[in-house]
Amino acid sequence: MDFTPSEASADLAALTRRLLADKVTHDPHGTGGFDTVAWTALGQAGVLDAALPSSLGGGGFGLLEQCSVLTEIGRAVAAVPYLPSITMAASALAEFGTPDLVDRWVLPVLRGERVLAVALSGFTAVAGRVSGTQTAVPFGAFAHGFLVATPGEVFLVDAAGPGVSVQPQQTVDHADAALLSLSEVPGVPLGDIGEWLRLRGTVGVCAQQLGVVERALELTTAYAAERKQFDHVIGGFQAVRQRLADAYLDVEAVRLTTLQAAWQLTSEVPAAPAVATAKFWAAEAGHRVAHTAVHVHGGVGIDVDHVVHRYFAAAKRLEFQLGGATHQLLTLGDLLAGPR
Repeated sequence: MDFTPSEASADLAALTRRLLADKVTHDPHGTGGFDTVAWTALGQAGVLDAALPSSLGGGGFGLLEQCSVLTEIGRAVAAVPYLPSITMAASALAEFGTPDLVDRWVLPVLRGERVLAVALSGFTAVAGRVSGTQTAVPFGAFAHGFLVATPGEVFLVDAAGPGVSVQPQQTVDHADAALLSLSEVPGVPLGDIGEWLRLRGTVGVCAQQLGVVERALELTTAYAAERKQFDHVIGGFQAVRQRLADAYLDVEAVRLTTLQAAWQLTSEVPAAPAVATAKFWAAEAGHRVAHTAVHVHGGVGIDVDHVVHRYFAAAKRLEFQLGGATHQLLTLGDLLAGPR
């Protein structure tokens, strides 16, 4: 495959970076949550609908372009629900939903007015009524609706419906999440698309992790070029140079495996092994680059008021969200071995 970003990907990335640089603010002692100002700005600028089908008024692009947006969201550590709302939920409703569902749920999301969240485990359904619980649902506390996966079926659930309980939670990097509990809640069936959602969501997490570690490495390299010890910049010491070189290779590994997985998904070829490979690198490299950033920064690296701490915490959350690198190796081994 050709790893050169398309013109659309480059333009979307540049627009997203410019918007988030102007809109995103950070409070290291705050509760994180949902940056409504940045989310609305992305909607007004056309970023949210650009990578969706032209039938929705979008730009007609797809997952590769969405990954370019997610990478910029990771670079800015922006608290916006692009991954669950656009890459997963809106894309699924555009592909598998009815025109009525699109009008009611997707179009308000594209304007930055509503949020959709996705919960992929812990639920069952009987006669179209969904029950179960999932913790730490990303952006669940602010969601107006949920795509909920049960064995064999995915349902759209209104957050304001009877039997729906949403309890706000906070993750390690102060990002928004929620404990979602459903008790015989009527849902709108969308078909057996759980794996479709899971693969897209996983690649989206990898793309966001790419932005986090890429920016963390840039900040660390700049610090190493100016910080002095013994009258020499620390970037001139062999041990520091080796750490930075290893981090560079890790970032590029995340980039290449993420792009390959996204490309295979959009090319409708078997993509599960590529997605598992991307998950491994996003988890493993995310861990290593985050720790390199903290170690090279020294004492300021563990200061929660310092910018590098945001990237360390975000990288760790995404690493654990992916299930850890060892889990991905086992998953990949099972995929390559095939059915027994």
